[in-house]
Amino acid sequence: MCRNIRVLYNFEPPANDGEVRAAALQYVRKVSGSTKPSRANEAAFERAVNAVAETTARLLQELTTSAPPRNREAEAEKARERWRRRQARMAAASA
Repeated sequence: MCRNIRVLYNFEPPANDGEVRAAALQYVRKVSGSTKPSRANEAAFERAVNAVAETTARLLQELTTSAPPRNREAEAEKARERWRRRQARMAAASA
């Protein structure tokens, strides 16, 4: 999975429209292989982002869980720790 696309489900407060749209944009960029579409493809690209964002928002509303909501700061700290471990492994491999 693309590292820029984050888990959006089961957070308190819930993911906002900006987070959903950012994930949709990253998905469409990945699938299309383009970070910025040409003028000829701009409309199709924007329609795709809108469709993915709408579908993602609907999915997030319809999902259910019995797990307690995640804490954004705790999840961010876990990600930072994974990054530190990855950096340490890369440094050890190049030494």
